[in-house]
This record gives sequence, structure tokens and C-alpha cells, in this order.
Amino acid sequence: MNMDNLLKYRSTIKSRPFLYKETKKMAALLLQGLNEIEIKEQVVKENIFQVNSEARKREISSVIIARLKPLDDLVLKKIVYGDMDTSKLLVIYTIIKSDRLFFEFMREVFSVKLSTLDAMLTDLDFTLFFENKKQQNDTVGSWKTYTFYKLEQVYTRILGEAGLLRKKDKQREIVYGIMDIDVRDHLIGIGDRVYIELLVGEVK
Repeated sequence: MNMDNLLKYRSTIKSRPFLYKETKKMAALLLQGLNEIEIKEQVVKENIFQVNSEARKREISSVIIARLKPLDDLVLKKIVYGDMDTSKLLVIYTIIKSDRLFFEFMREVFSVKLSTLDAMLTDLDFTLFFENKKQQNDTVGSWKTYTFYKLEQVYTRILGEAGLLRKKDKQREIVYGIMDIDVRDHLIGIGDRVYIELLVGEVK
């Protein structure tokens, strides 16, 4: 999968992490037939995200809507009503599809380590990945050291909240997720095999 012409490298994921509960709420509003403007108005008026700043409410709304907009009703329903494992995997699927650097991390680090039975995710894995990207891309190369520190924190938290990373003897062990077969096959059928196999492993 080549994202070069689709998405630019960004570090905004630092302030836009997993947002699982918020994503479920937004998906439910989309299923009710509300449009983007109506959803944002409801988010601000009812403070469904429980945040104080109106700007932050609108920011979260915009991020989640952008992640959810490409999804059909079947996938939205699985996020809202599906089993928790599947629901969480679908949320991280939306992040992978909308964030180029995170997608490349999942493809070049997460998936490779599992396929080689090297399941421990280390600080060195992050360092090597980010150094490689800095060499390859001027935008990434211009980021400050603190940005990469925060990205490692956020990536780790996203993977943990999605059930793809667990602590083992004070280390971080990565595992494949478990996804409802119907939605898995549906997503493969619409051409998203590459994303699904990053999460659940090779599908025959």
C-alpha cells in the first residue's frame, strides 16, 4: 500500500489519540442520520465528550468525523454495537487509514516483529523507526526530539487501549487482535486487506 500521494506526514496524533468512547458516541450519531454540522452542534451543546473547552470539543469532533467518514453503516454498527475486541480494532483501523506515519509504523515495526516471532516492543524499535523516517523525509526530519518522545507515548497508549499491546515482566508485548469474521471479510472485500492483516495477521 503506497500512501505517498494520499497522506502527508503529520504529528497531530499526539493530541488526537485513541478516543475510543468518543468514537463510539460519534458513530452512533452518524447512524442516527445526523450530518457533520448537526453532530458538532450536539457535541458542543450537550458536552458529550466531557471536556471544558469549546475549541477542544470541536477539534475532537472534526478528528473523529474525518476518521469515520469513509466507513459504511456495517462498520459503524460494529463500532457501536459489536463486541469490544472488534469495536476497538475498528477504531484503530480508522487511525491507521488516516495517519500515514502510524500506518508505516504498524507495517514496518508492529507487523514485522510479530511475523518474526519477536513480540517485544522496545524503545530501540521506536528510535530506529523514527530515525529511518527522518532520513527519508524532510518534514519528519524537521521535527523536534520531544515530538518523537510524545509519538512513542501515544503509539504505545493506542496499541494498549486497542488490546494489541500488553505488559509482560515490565516489557511491552505485542499481540494480534481478534476481529468479528463478518466485518473482517467485509473490509477485505472492499480492498482493505492490508490494514486488516496488520491487526489480525495473515488471512487465508
